[in-house]
Amino acid sequence: MADTVLYEVSDGLATITLNRPEAMNAMNIEAKVALRDAVEAAAADAAVRAVLLTAAGDRAFCVGQDLKEHVGLLMTDKESGTQATMNTVRDHYNPIVKALTSMKKPVVAGVNGVAAGAGFGFALAADYRVVADTVKFNTSFAGVALTADSGMSWTLPRLIGASRASDLLLFPRSISAQEAYDLGIVNRLVPAADLPAEATAVARTLAAGPTVAYAALKESLAYGADHSLAEALEKEDELQTRAGASEDHTIAVRAFLSKEKPAYVGR
Repeated sequence: MADTVLYEVSDGLATITLNRPEAMNAMNIEAKVALRDAVEAAAADAAVRAVLLTAAGDRAFCVGQDLKEHVGLLMTDKESGTQATMNTVRDHYNPIVKALTSMKKPVVAGVNGVAAGAGFGFALAADYRVVADTVKFNTSFAGVALTADSGMSWTLPRLIGASRASDLLLFPRSISAQEAYDLGIVNRLVPAADLPAEATAVARTLAAGPTVAYAALKESLAYGADHSLAEALEKEDELQTRAGASEDHTIAVRAFLSKEKPAYVGR
């Protein structure tokens, strides 16, 4: 991976770190390609049982698009009569969000600082958000005359409802970590000094858990958001059959009966 995104796998946990702290982890082309490659690598690696997405520095998780680079690319487009710059949604943001949301393992976002625009979208694409109490969130898009991307038109209303999502998208502003927690965006709110250890602990707990069951839970939640109750029940039957056939389920039942802590193997 490029230096703009760091990637490490240890004991079943893939840690992906946005690494442009001097630019508030803004996404230039190099960073977008590196993040896409890292997330897709984690999704494809059978040794990875959970993912932690976090960022270097203490000011920002990710402020979204690198506007300095973006302006230059727009000028190039204008001179050439093309709109190639906006292909970044199709080529970068969409694959990143698809990989985060569809991988068969849980994703934790350790949000250490400002999360705006696509950075906010990446945090929303995670399954669980551990957030420092100093964090600010901002949709940002309408503030630069753009519409939502990075999956935010899908993820945000499902977390907080269509009305509140419309408010935050139409009138972009910074909201505090506490307000985000109250709205249902944040899963776990922690003191800023505790964020790295707390986010890692949550991710490591998931990496040691029943991976097949977590994948089924993730799939069922996504499926249930867009299907009827009857269809969701059918999907639950399908996924429960899959989870019930896993080695981890046998391990869990035996551990329960023997009053021991299960040691899951992720299969």
